[in-house]
Amino acid sequence: MNTAEAAALLSRTRLFGTLHHNVHASLARLAVPRTYAKGQVIFFEGDTGESMYVVADGAVKVFMVSEEGDEIVLVTVREPDSFGELAVLDGAPRSASAAALEPTEMLVITRTTLLDVMRDHRELGERVLSSVGGLLRRLTEQTADLVFLDLPGRVAKLLARIAEERGRQEDGAVVVDLGVTQTDLARMVGGSRQSVNQALRDLQRQGAIEVDGHCVRIHHLDRLR
Repeated sequence: MNTAEAAALLSRTRLFGTLHHNVHASLARLAVPRTYAKGQVIFFEGDTGESMYVVADGAVKVFMVSEEGDEIVLVTVREPDSFGELAVLDGAPRSASAAALEPTEMLVITRTTLLDVMRDHRELGERVLSSVGGLLRRLTEQTADLVFLDLPGRVAKLLARIAEERGRQEDGAVVVDLGVTQTDLARMVGGSRQSVNQALRDLQRQGAIEVDGHCVRIHHLDRLR
């Protein structure tokens, strides 16, 4: 990935997209392209937060693992989203781990680079703070869902959110490529693979969705909501 391609990628992100192209150029010159194989860990919970990441191609899961080995996926990140900003801002250890769900290419922006550019471009600091605030709101909502929604409700809500974020219209339905296995889907809603599979079958019997491998065809998005 050359500097022009890196700047174009940054211009499409929620974090940097509204900033002046000079900011994109400054960051692109200093960012480092990096590739990860499927399943490769990008960082572990507890690691020093020295960099943030922007996904150029592929997908990443951000997750936590309990002492018993149970895993919960906090979020999946795809092009052109970013992750890892929180530890970069406060310099504290990573609060979660991250790994590539498939072969993934990313831009790596170090803490030093980000803070240096923020000093010259005040609007970048405001965007980073807004991004972190959005992350905290999303985690708060996810915590509430685990407490107040049953598993079928959490599955329906997750499918509806994915449909709104990256679904495509096709013959009167909304088609989404989950890009994850049912095991990872279960980890995103705090359930077992078997229980999530049952929830999907129930939604399919109701006519709300149609499941085909990693793809879900949503016939009644309002019903999921």
